[in-house]
Amino acid sequence: NVLPANVQTAFTVGGNLLNTGIAQQLRQVARLIEGRAVTGVKRQFFFVSMGGYDTHTNTIVNQTNLFNQLFPAMRAFYDYTVLAGVSNDVVQFTMSDFNRTFIGNAGNGVDHAYGGHQLVVGGSVKGGDMYGQFPTLATSGPDDAGRNGSWIPTTAVDQIGSTLGNWFGMPQADIDQVFPNLANFSTKNLGFMV
Repeated sequence: NVLPANVQTAFTVGGNLLNTGIAQQLRQVARLIEGRAVTGVKRQFFFVSMGGYDTHTNTIVNQTNLFNQLFPAMRAFYDYTVLAGVSNDVVQFTMSDFNRTFIGNAGNGVDHAYGGHQLVVGGSVKGGDMYGQFPTLATSGPDDAGRNGSWIPTTAVDQIGSTLGNWFGMPQADIDQVFPNLANFSTKNLGFMV
């Protein structure tokens, strides 16, 4: 099973092919993009997943291990898009339905909370900035929904999705239908895409 040269080059780090589960999935997406001329597909949407972030115990060790898999894989995939000349046409983003509390529990873990950070990477991304408002990191403070650092989010998943949908070429009427909660927010497009 020979990899296309651009895929092989991008996913080889320190002389070794990245072989984590997330790297394998992103490598397969890169192979599918490489075949775009043969398939004739002009617009594609791929879903890859990585579990394990439900860190009720040993959060620091577990999360460090997960990030050490995720970040090199996302970087390799971005490097592939640059080598393939499609970096402005491809965007990758993370999405999660919850965050973790600021205060730990008895098992050196953290429990479910609101909000969270998402990553958006690609040649058309206005990078190097944070979109949304960072919470005041004070337990029982103005942005804490409880007393354990369950930060109240300032930016909705619908706003992120709307911004990506707009970049993808979705008509506004379709975006409004796909993201029905968008009507609750004054800013519908966060502006992180060129």
